[in-house]
Amino acid sequence: MRVLKIKNIAAYPKIITPAARGLFLCLIIIGFSSFNVLKHPFFMCVTDIKHNIKQHSLNISIKLFTNDIENALKKTTGKPIDLLNPKNKPEMELELFNYIKKRFVLNNNQKPITLDFIGYEKEEDVIWVYLESKKVNQPKTLKINTTLLYDYLPQQSNIVHAEIYGIKKSSKVLNPDSKIEFNF
Repeated sequence: MRVLKIKNIAAYPKIITPAARGLFLCLIIIGFSSFNVLKHPFFMCVTDIKHNIKQHSLNISIKLFTNDIENALKKTTGKPIDLLNPKNKPEMELELFNYIKKRFVLNNNQKPITLDFIGYEKEEDVIWVYLESKKVNQPKTLKINTTLLYDYLPQQSNIVHAEIYGIKKSSKVLNPDSKIEFNF
């Protein structure tokens, strides 16, 4: 059995050169600075569309990463944006809705659908935006044109799920593609 001598342990710091310590420190700094990238390595928006047969409406929910939509809104409005702690919530909701309705267009049976803003809520590092369209005839063809976050993130992808008559369909588009069509 071999006993480790304390003087051998104390000698290790003298073996490591200042250049090696500097390199090690740089690697640690690079590692910690990349945590932000690892936390959010993909850029995606998810939209759920459901037809409510009894109310003749479409219920739409859009899931966006909070930091992405805030940065996109800052870029387009030139104003400071804080969706989680807004100073003026009605103004923030209007900015968010204006951004979405310019970049999310929905047609039902070849006719444009008017969307109403219901609100938004926070869930961890994302927000859910809720929209509704009333007096919607039974959808046979839904056409979606979504460019959400395309003007801010060139690598953005958008996933759309639609549920009509209990039939679920999904599709994905990557920037610059934006058109999705579902037939029911």
